[in-house]
Amino acid sequence: MKLRSGTTDVATGEVDDVAKEVMSDQPASGGAEKAGPPGTAESAGDDDTDSGAGRTTGDDREDGPGRRWPRVVAGVLAAVLVLAGGAFYVAGRQLRDTPATDNRALTDSMATTQVAGDVTNALGKVFSYGPADIAATKASAQRLLAGKALQQYAALFGQVEKQAADQKLTLTTHVVRAGVIRLTDDSAQLLVFLDQVYERKGKAASTAAAQLSVTARLREGRWTIVDIKSR
Repeated sequence: MKLRSGTTDVATGEVDDVAKEVMSDQPASGGAEKAGPPGTAESAGDDDTDSGAGRTTGDDREDGPGRRWPRVVAGVLAAVLVLAGGAFYVAGRQLRDTPATDNRALTDSMATTQVAGDVTNALGKVFSYGPADIAATKASAQRLLAGKALQQYAALFGQVEKQAADQKLTLTTHVVRAGVIRLTDDSAQLLVFLDQVYERKGKAASTAAAQLSVTARLREGRWTIVDIKSR
């Protein structure tokens, strides 16, 4: 029994001594609130206050680099699209303003077919003749040719007319192809390939190929040849 009591006395004395030492180390009470021991609510609150500047809140995480990159990329793409749209607009304007867009041979198939047909028909008539139909050929030339082309034809046909009558000469012209190079509302330039067959009485026929550059004008709804050049 004494042994237990002595042990209790010693322990109690040691606790009192430790309590005195702890109390002596505490600052004097001047109205300041004492912080609780580590692990208590008071000490935890102090720790949160001290470390708050070092933590990242939810709002900060939303504005971090991972969130900003999509907005940056979207802005760059929008700028690229605006620039590309402007470039396409300028290119379109330049294309519409080029002389090529005035060439109806590239865009109007109906008008191109008409001028090619009229020129083909005219060349076939004015460059085909025989001893019995020279007058008809001259009349066709007066109707289908004009300007410089009519003058050129008159000078050429004046020499051929006598030979056709004396030598019984027959000339037949076939247009192989008529290509429209340029076409506007009232003017056309064509490249024409044709074959011509010469026949003299008592002799074998001969064939020759020719290539012409032709300029035509639209007059009263019909294309009239105004210039012919041999190529």
